[in-house]
Amino acid sequence: MTGVRLPEPRGPLSAALLVALRGADTTFPPVPADAYGDDPQLALYVLYELHYRGFDGVADDREWDPRLLALRASLEDRFLHSLRADAPAGPSDTAERALDELQLEPVGEADGSLSHFLHDHGTLEHVREYAALRSLYHLKEADPHAWVIPRLRGRAKAAMVAVEFDEFGAGRADEIHARLFADLMDDLDLDVSYGHYLDAAPAEALATVNLMSLFGLHRSLRGALVGHFATVEVTSSPASRRLARALDRLDAGPAAVRFYTEHVEADAVHEQVVRHEVVAGLLADEPWLETDVVFGVRATGHLEDRLATRLLTAWRDGRSALRANHVTRPPRGHLGR
Repeated sequence: MTGVRLPEPRGPLSAALLVALRGADTTFPPVPADAYGDDPQLALYVLYELHYRGFDGVADDREWDPRLLALRASLEDRFLHSLRADAPAGPSDTAERALDELQLEPVGEADGSLSHFLHDHGTLEHVREYAALRSLYHLKEADPHAWVIPRLRGRAKAAMVAVEFDEFGAGRADEIHARLFADLMDDLDLDVSYGHYLDAAPAEALATVNLMSLFGLHRSLRGALVGHFATVEVTSSPASRRLARALDRLDAGPAAVRFYTEHVEADAVHEQVVRHEVVAGLLADEPWLETDVVFGVRATGHLEDRLATRLLTAWRDGRSALRANHVTRPPRGHLGR
């Protein structure tokens, strides 16, 4: 038993996939044209999850089922095609310039910054929704990045392992960053179960997680995975500072504040290691991967911007950012006192 249940379908493709995973014979319909839609993104998420913890009632050997792998490949092709069109990287683009551009901080929430909005205007319910949706990412955050380690060598491998060592708690289970995020969720009186908020998450949230899995599972996309990893580390520190202040203002609890304060200093250090050792080390060994690194940076930014637009549009309209009919339970009385 994995403790993770299969989600509800969101269209004909995900419905057929869930039927197949429950053991029935079925025919898969064509992959939808819109790669970013709920139906294909949920199907891709479920297929990727077979490589993580799996689902209750689904046999472990379905991870390598040829029909499921063929379906996954079709979904990945459509997803990659859309990403390359929407976040192009050309031969004249450099990783250094792409990472420098990430350091141009948004002026405020008018520029689509979630952390600015939460810092300046966020309510307790905004923060709880944000944490619930990001739990699909943060409760597995370091795992897909670890897949790139055997595909690196020398400086890049050593530095990647060093940063991942921190992400995995430097040998202490209670300091694993995914565990710290679960503690944050507990302070916010959210369910800390792995995958609990899958049905509540819109396609934009699923896509940010699927991107990590896509890059992590394919050796051919190792450069893009390094670009994704670098983007996370370069952008984390200033955003974490704002989120820590927002949580402190809302009396969210010490564990909630700690998750982000921990990332302010740690990720500022990680940024330098990733830029000068992981990225530079990779490109010293395999300079032809530079365009892939840039693509990883830009694809990550593109999907994060889509998620930010989804959340900010809902919150500015006074609506929940969660999918219809899915709500977080009311917080305990001590929150936001």
